[in-house]
Amino acid sequence: MTNAYDKGRLNLPFVGISTFGKNPYQPDWSNIDADFAVLGAPFDFGTQFRAGARFGPRGIREASTLFSFGHAGAYDHEDDVTYLEGVRILDIGDADIVHTDTETSHANIETGVRAILAAGAVPVVLGGDHSINIPCIRAFAGRPLHIVQIDAHLDFVDVRHGVRHGHGNPMRRAAEQDHVKGITALGIRNVSSTAKDGYEAARKMGDDILSVRQVRKLGIEAT
Repeated sequence: MTNAYDKGRLNLPFVGISTFGKNPYQPDWSNIDADFAVLGAPFDFGTQFRAGARFGPRGIREASTLFSFGHAGAYDHEDDVTYLEGVRILDIGDADIVHTDTETSHANIETGVRAILAAGAVPVVLGGDHSINIPCIRAFAGRPLHIVQIDAHLDFVDVRHGVRHGHGNPMRRAAEQDHVKGITALGIRNVSSTAKDGYEAARKMGDDILSVRQVRKLGIEAT
């Protein structure tokens, strides 16, 4: 197999434009031709404590350049398989974020995810605080979806001080949508995740909840 060591530029991780995995950049969302398309959602207005996740997509992209160097895919010697070999990945840039405007910013994220789905690609969205799940899940309308949530928090708050689209609301907003057929929440913290009524509402609306303790007891295979 020919790889980046054999011909063309060496293209070290610190050289060039920092797209995800140094894959091609496609700014035209009407011309996505890929198996997977990466969208940045640099939004953190939904957080109530520690802001800064808006810089996540940029940081993830920079870190991901390391895995682009000198390989045609990623070889796993235990399974004797080369992952991502022949997989077409595009980076379509970031959704436009309008400062302090949650609804417009979320709508722009949803537009990006819808464009990826319309092109027949799998969306990979880089956040961002947990509220970005709301527009991402909305974008799947008409496509039946089961959500696997790996989290310490249940994120099933309905409304708090008038806020419906913050980082504590995404799974509640998801459960309200017809195309979401179920939610499996894994690793939920037993204390200080949410109030009792949050758990009751989640279970009533089809959320299957397993705490860290329960996942450990079952084991990975059983889970």
